[in-house]
Amino acid sequence: MSTAFSDESDGLGHEASVVELPRIEPPPDLTISTLGTARITSPMATLLDATRTTEHYISENDRVLLDDTLSGISSRGVVPDQLPGMEPCGPRRKIFFDPAKTRAAIVTCGGLCPGLNDVIAGLVRTLTYHYRVRRVVGIRNGYQGFVPRYGHDVVDLTPESVRDIATDGGTVLGTSRGHQDPDEIVDCLERLHINILFVVGGDGSMRGAMQIARTIADRGLLIAVVGIPKTIDNDIPYIDQSFGFQTAFSLASDAIRAAQVEAKSTANGIGLVKLMGRHSGFIACYAALARSGADAVLIPEVPFALDGEHGLLAHVRRRVSERGHAVVVVAEGAGQELLGGVDEDARDASGNARLQDIGPWLRRRITDHFSDAGIETSIRYIDPSYAIRSVPANPYDSVYCVRLSQAAVHAAMSGRTEMVVGRYRRRFVHIPMGVAVSRRNQVDPHGDLWMAVLESTGQPARFA
Repeated sequence: MSTAFSDESDGLGHEASVVELPRIEPPPDLTISTLGTARITSPMATLLDATRTTEHYISENDRVLLDDTLSGISSRGVVPDQLPGMEPCGPRRKIFFDPAKTRAAIVTCGGLCPGLNDVIAGLVRTLTYHYRVRRVVGIRNGYQGFVPRYGHDVVDLTPESVRDIATDGGTVLGTSRGHQDPDEIVDCLERLHINILFVVGGDGSMRGAMQIARTIADRGLLIAVVGIPKTIDNDIPYIDQSFGFQTAFSLASDAIRAAQVEAKSTANGIGLVKLMGRHSGFIACYAALARSGADAVLIPEVPFALDGEHGLLAHVRRRVSERGHAVVVVAEGAGQELLGGVDEDARDASGNARLQDIGPWLRRRITDHFSDAGIETSIRYIDPSYAIRSVPANPYDSVYCVRLSQAAVHAAMSGRTEMVVGRYRRRFVHIPMGVAVSRRNQVDPHGDLWMAVLESTGQPARFA
């Protein structure tokens, strides 16, 4: 901790207080790359003439501060205009691309997530209605769609063709996982005369987009690459929430409700729900808070022990004894150390280490524990992962997706590149792709969210 001191005495014989300031890590480089000077008057300019920074809007020349506490700002030790800040989203008065000569492409990559079709529709409408770009094309089946050997066609996207797609889950463009050659992708962009590429995907997809942007730069091309981050686990840093997350934890809470009903309907019943969350337990935490029926929540950020007086099994047994039933919620990445750890050499197509399946293993261990104690029980195991990923976005996420897509179009048309759009401290901001994939957003075991979960479930801070 760094320390800020006042004078030694306040003149009344009282010792002066000592203000403890948090140690702040050096800020990341938040500079947004551009393709060059924007010289063309934007079709949106007339809408901006009467705007200024307010509590609900930020002028394009303003900044969103990285720190929002007095101690955080003071610890920087810099004058206000040197404080690290993010560039706000929104239309610019001057744009880089001439709309009449602009062609845009949209690609969706990685796993499914509620809201993908909303993002596609929002991009198409903003590009067409406000900027009147020449052509918008959809790339089929992720990054594979750029590579000739896969044989995927492209599809023209118009407001009419995307009008009703938000009512369906998934993505109308299809998706895929895995690395593709950035040179082949840029070759395709050149053949299609694309000026702007929108990438909708997770951290692996954004790393691929960074390689695409660098290949474009190496060739001296003027093609903007802008990302809309997608992760159902809500694990992207410097973003309040990823799109689809609210839909996901809402449906996950329904699974907890179902598990609780099943558990209460049998003698000594136990409901076990496995939810998404490879490295971050946000869905498990929020779903448990929304339903308030869980007796234990297990997340990757907090290791736990099964055995012993203060272990998970003893806790579940006590709850069953006290209430007649119990409900356990586990994120898919929790407890990997109990299953022998993650094999870093075994990876899926996206490059993620393959996890051991904690759900069935935990079900067996709970069953064996009650059997050894001579207690008859029944366990209802629910894994709703794919059912949640495939549904349409709820109204909140639909609105969020539309606003993200609009922000992405404004950024791209102004010539910004190798960046993503997101919402940080309720503000829509531009974030360099390198910063967006620099680390993983996780539940803080010492933070107020985890404290809220502990208060709701009554479980101990640690199963030790």
